[in-house]
Amino acid sequence: MTFAIQSHISLKPHNTFGMEVEAAHFCQLDDTAQLPALLASSAYQAGPVLWLGGGSNLLLTRDYPGLVIKVALGGIRLLEESADSVLVEAAAGENWHDFVRYSLQQGWYGLENLSLIPGTVGACPVQNIGAYGVEVKDRIAQVVCADLQANGKPLLLENADCHFAYRDSVFKQEAAGRLLVTAVRFRLSRQPQLKTGYGDIQQELEKRGIQQPTPLDVSDVVMAIRASKLPDPAVLGNAGSFFKNPVIEQSQADALLQRFPALPHYPAGPGRVKLAAGWLIEQAGLKGYRQGDAGVHARQALVLVNHGLASGSQMWALARHVQETVRQRYGVELEAEPLVW
Repeated sequence: MTFAIQSHISLKPHNTFGMEVEAAHFCQLDDTAQLPALLASSAYQAGPVLWLGGGSNLLLTRDYPGLVIKVALGGIRLLEESADSVLVEAAAGENWHDFVRYSLQQGWYGLENLSLIPGTVGACPVQNIGAYGVEVKDRIAQVVCADLQANGKPLLLENADCHFAYRDSVFKQEAAGRLLVTAVRFRLSRQPQLKTGYGDIQQELEKRGIQQPTPLDVSDVVMAIRASKLPDPAVLGNAGSFFKNPVIEQSQADALLQRFPALPHYPAGPGRVKLAAGWLIEQAGLKGYRQGDAGVHARQALVLVNHGLASGSQMWALARHVQETVRQRYGVELEAEPLVW
């Protein structure tokens, strides 16, 4: 199939920080049948190449000198169904939140806690997205990929092959740059199995007088909670949570808890503890902090925001300041969650 490669294209509409940077070359992937010709093109061969989904996990600090490929693969298919569950496939370019809501409306449950997370379906296994006590790996059955080193040959990875970890997967590690996620297959339940004990979900349900919530109720509540804390990228440029919750050794956590007894912490495997990055940043006095138009959000310290005219390099300078402040105060390293170019 044919496709068009354009030159000198603004990436402002394609990143949720709203950074005005330019791609030397740009094209859109609408069908996997386009892959062989795309991979053989001079722009692809010359490189570098940036595969782009919703642009919601990306900070662009400068122009991109190579080819940016927008993955716009669409479609949702029901592959299997039984009395208890369904296997549904969503193409990589589908909007994640729209897919979650569509699934719930069909009576396919399990993704309700992941409502209103920005981005596309194709990004969800790469990041192993998670929220409110749920990680997407728990619902992924298989990931459909294209092998970019084998002319786009399709490849089907089982859940175990994806090496899922906290905000991590094979797609960010050994397969980075080789495997392109083209679709994701989810095993969803026909029977509600609600998880309402994390964060403010139960409190919000009680506030609404909902004693026997449905999965759609949980989704509605998660949406309301996220909207109350997180800025809309269409209004205030951001990439959601900018820092991962750090995982440290138990001994370091014990020492920190002696100094800061209120520090939120959670088990993260044998001898490991996960800390709340937002708490660390807020208690370091950085909630609402600004360097010009680059700022830490006033309601959620995990989120860095572009108040209007901040450049990507200014946003990254702010991020480095946050990292250094937390390091000096707590001895904890914060890792950026978005890809930074």
